Formats: sequence, C-alpha cells, structure tokens
Amino acid sequence: MLELLTGTGLALAAGLNAWVPLVVIGALDRFTGLVELPPAWAWLSNEWVLLILTVLLVLEFVADKIPGLDSVNDVVQTFIRPTAGGIAFGSGVDASTVAVTDPETFFTTQQWVPVAVGVVLALGMHLAKAAARPIVSAATGGLGAPVASAAEDAGSITLAFAALLAPVLVLLAVVLMAILVVMLVRRRRARRVRVGHPPTTG
Repeated sequence: MLELLTGTGLALAAGLNAWVPLVVIGALDRFTGLVELPPAWAWLSNEWVLLILTVLLVLEFVADKIPGLDSVNDVVQTFIRPTAGGIAFGSGVDASTVAVTDPETFFTTQQWVPVAVGVVLALGMHLAKAAARPIVSAATGGLGAPVASAAEDAGSITLAFAALLAPVLVLLAVVLMAILVVMLVRRRRARRVRVGHPPTTG
C-alpha cells in the first residue's frame, strides 16, 4: 500500500514538473540513505543523469514563468511529463519493477502496468494544470502565471518528498487537489454562464 502511495505521489509530482521527482529520487538515492532505488532504476542516481535532469529542471522552471512561453512549454510537456510520471511511478513502487530493457518480457509479464499507471496519473495532473493556467492568466491579465507556476513547482517538490518520506501524506494531497480541480471547474462554468447571459442594466 505504501509503495503504491509512493508511486502515486511521484507520478502526480511529475504531472506538475517532469523533472522534480526524478531529481529528488535520484539525489536521495545517491547522497543519502533515505531512498534505495531498485537495481534496474539505479541509473537515475548516476551523476551525469542527475546533472542532465537538473539542467532540464532549470530550463522548465524558467520557461514556465514567462507568459506565452509557458503555453508552448505546456504543449511540449504533454509528452514529457507522462513519460516522467511512468518512470517515477515505476521506480517508486517496488524493487520488482524493471526498466524496459527487454520489451517482449516487459509486456508479457505485466511489468509495464506500474509504468502505464504512472503515465496516466501524470497525464491527468498535467491536463488539469494546463486547463487551470488560462483561467489564472485571464483573471490576472497574465501576471498570475509566474505565481501559479511557482506554486506548481512547490507542489511538485512537496509531493515528491512526501511520497518518499511520508507516503500517507499523499492521500491528503490527492484529496486537496481533487477539491481544487472541482473548484476550478465550477468557477469556469460560472464564468461561461456570465459571459453567455450578461447582466442587464436600467
């Protein structure tokens, strides 16, 4: 159960920022005794892999703070974040999950299931984030986008550490995010109603 919560938290974190959970899990494995990656995922703690992931993290961090460029970044990340989510979930669930080194074995033994679950979770989170961003931008004239992006980065970092160090907290995070999504959907519907039926005067 805890392994599933760990995988879920890491995948959701990847849906907000593809590189945060991968950097966190790799760094904790390499520099601390808090995380021990399964052998097949040990490449995440390689110093060169960590360096590349950190550079990509910085690039996304900057790109997502610039109005206009953040929308382009979201389009590109539609493919990257789910992939990162699959890797994060797969590396987080348990030591029996393996990387895709033998495609035939990978699919016939259902070892692809954790990776697929991670892809779906990260994609869902990414789509929710991408849908919320235009609402924030429209409400603030674009000025709120950097703030929203910073909040998403903070959420990704918090989720990643919670997933690895206190997996039970992932349940609370999932509930809170579900509430936020519902609130955003209701607000969007209310706005459409106002636009479709503007108030009359006089």
